[in-house]
Amino acid sequence: MSTPQPGSSNNPADSDPRPDADPQFTPVLTQKQAKRANSTVIGMLIAIAATFGLVLPVLLLNPTHTAETYARDIDVQNVSAEAADIAGYVPLAPDLPDGWTSNFARWNPGGSDGVPFWEVGYLTPGRQFIQLTQTDNANPTWTAQRLDGAQLSGQRTIETLDWELFDSSSGDSFLTSETDDFTLILNGTADLAEFDVLGAALIDELSAS
Repeated sequence: MSTPQPGSSNNPADSDPRPDADPQFTPVLTQKQAKRANSTVIGMLIAIAATFGLVLPVLLLNPTHTAETYARDIDVQNVSAEAADIAGYVPLAPDLPDGWTSNFARWNPGGSDGVPFWEVGYLTPGRQFIQLTQTDNANPTWTAQRLDGAQLSGQRTIETLDWELFDSSSGDSFLTSETDDFTLILNGTADLAEFDVLGAALIDELSAS
């Protein structure tokens, strides 16, 4: 009878390699598989490049919205004169002190609410923004929409005209007032002293008309 040598076993199961003892297996791709893999990577790179090609021009055309971005100088009085025939009245285009500019002025024919209006955007000397909105056909629903959820916080008198003051969660201030013919809304980021300057100029123009 032979004597088992040290380290040997007569049990066939003992000679099976253990799973954790398997040598590392490195898969080898066939030429077709490698070509497919390369095609997938190239396709992904092309898709990414195409996406950047679409997004980059939009980003370049829409820079950060700062006062400097909108720094234009629209001839408000000229646009007002052009809009007068459509509006049925001469929209407000007040004379303002040096340092005030306008970045837009336009007549809005209104939508399904049936309320046409005049709107002008002003940049103040402090590089803040105030928008003027004027209409002769306001209704409570339209006015509420223009206020965009701002809450009544008080009243303010500018020269001879009383205004209601509203504050919004965005930080904008709103002033609204009613004259014999028009509803006026001022809103923006400027401080109230600059609102007073624009409001006074509007009142002067209304008084002269």
